[in-house]
Amino acid sequence: MSEKLSFVSPTANSPWGTYLSQVDRVVPYLGPLARWVETLKRPKRALIVDVPIEMDDGTIAHFEGYRVQHNMSRGPGKGGVRFHPDVTLEEVMALSAWMTIKTAAVNLPYGGAKGGIRVDPKKLSLQELEKVTRRYTSEIGIIIGPHTDIPAPDVNTNAQIMAWMMDTYSMNVGGTATGVVTGKPLHLGGSLGRVKATGRGVFVTGREAARRLGMDLRGARIAVQGFGNVGSVAAELFAEAGAKIVAVQDHTGTIVNSNGLDLAKLVPISRTDGVVGFKAGGDIVPNEDFWDTPCDILIPAALEGQLTAERAQKTTAKLVLEGANGPTVPIADDILAERGVLVVPDVICNAGGVTVSYFEWVQDFSSFFWDEDEINVRLDRIMMNALNHIWDTADKHKITLRTATYAVACERILMARQERGLYP
Repeated sequence: MSEKLSFVSPTANSPWGTYLSQVDRVVPYLGPLARWVETLKRPKRALIVDVPIEMDDGTIAHFEGYRVQHNMSRGPGKGGVRFHPDVTLEEVMALSAWMTIKTAAVNLPYGGAKGGIRVDPKKLSLQELEKVTRRYTSEIGIIIGPHTDIPAPDVNTNAQIMAWMMDTYSMNVGGTATGVVTGKPLHLGGSLGRVKATGRGVFVTGREAARRLGMDLRGARIAVQGFGNVGSVAAELFAEAGAKIVAVQDHTGTIVNSNGLDLAKLVPISRTDGVVGFKAGGDIVPNEDFWDTPCDILIPAALEGQLTAERAQKTTAKLVLEGANGPTVPIADDILAERGVLVVPDVICNAGGVTVSYFEWVQDFSSFFWDEDEINVRLDRIMMNALNHIWDTADKHKITLRTATYAVACERILMARQERGLYP
C-alpha cells in the first residue's frame, strides 16, 4: 500500500489537482499497468532554489526558483522555464507532469520536467534579467544537462534567455554544451522552425479535427485567448487557410470584430501595445465577453485554468484547441463533452514546440542541421500520426480525446517503468 504523500495539497481546480484528476480518469484503461499508476502522481524530484542578485541600484534582491523533474522513465527530462510573478511549486509540478504526458503522447524519447522563477521580468532591466537567468541556471545546474534534463523557453522567456542559460552551464562544465537547452538562437545551435512550432502544431491538429468534424475552415470563426507566440502564430495560419479571427484577448484586454480582425495590422501592434492598441480594427469589450463571442473554434492559448464551468456553458464553439497547458478545468471538460464540443487536449495540441525542440537537440548532437521545409514536414508527420493513433483509441473505447491521449501516453510511460524495474 502506498502512503498518501504529496509535495503540495492540491485543490480540485488547481493545476496539480487538475492533473491528478486527469490521471484518475485514465486508470480503467491501463489494465495490469494500473499497479504502477502512483508513479504518475509523484514528481521524481523537485528543486527549490534561492536566486539572489545585485540590482542596478545596488540593493540585493532574492527570487524563488524551481525545477521539477516529474518522470524520466522514457528519457531525459524536457520542459520549459517560465518567468512570472505567479509561479508556484504546485504550478511547476503540474506543468512538468503534463510534459511527461505530452512527450509520451507524441512518442518522443523524453520524460517531463519544468522550471520557473517567481519574478516579473517586465520590472527588470536587461542586465538584471541576465543576472537572474545566470544565477538560476547555476543553482539548477546540479540536475540539468544534455543527457539528464533539457530546459526550453516558456512564458516570458525566449532565445536570448536560453543563450544565457547555455553559456552559464557551459562555463560551469568547462566546454560548450549546446544541447543543454533548446529554443536557442540559430547561430548557437538553434533550429529553424522552432519559434512557430507550437502555434503550427495547434493549427495542424486543429485542421485535422475540423476535417473530421466536417467543418470547413474557410469562413470559420475563431476566438483566440492569449496572443503571444502560440496564439498569434496559430491565428495567422488559420487566417491563411481562410478562417476569420473574430476575437482576441491578451493581458491588455479583448478586441472583437465579427467580420474578422486584420492580423497583418493587429500582430505588430500587439507586440508593443497589446491587442487593445488596435482600436481602429474592432470593438474593445469586457474580458468576460470574450467567452460568449459567437465562434466555431476556440483557442485558449494563455495560462492554465481559464476555461471554467461557467465559461464552458457560454462558448458557442464546436471545437476547442488547447494552445495553453491545462487551460480547461475538469468540470468544464465534462460540460463541453455533454454539449458535444470536441476538445483537442493540450498534451497533443500544443506538442509542436517540444517536437521541434527534439529536432534541435538531435541536430545539436550531430552538428548537422535541416532546412525549415524538412523541419515542418517532419513536425506535421509526427503530429498527424500521434493524433490519428489517439483518435482511433478514443473511437475504440468511446472516450474523449483527452482520456484517449492519457491512455496512450500513460501506457507508454508505465510500460517503460515496468520494464526498467525498481532500483535497487
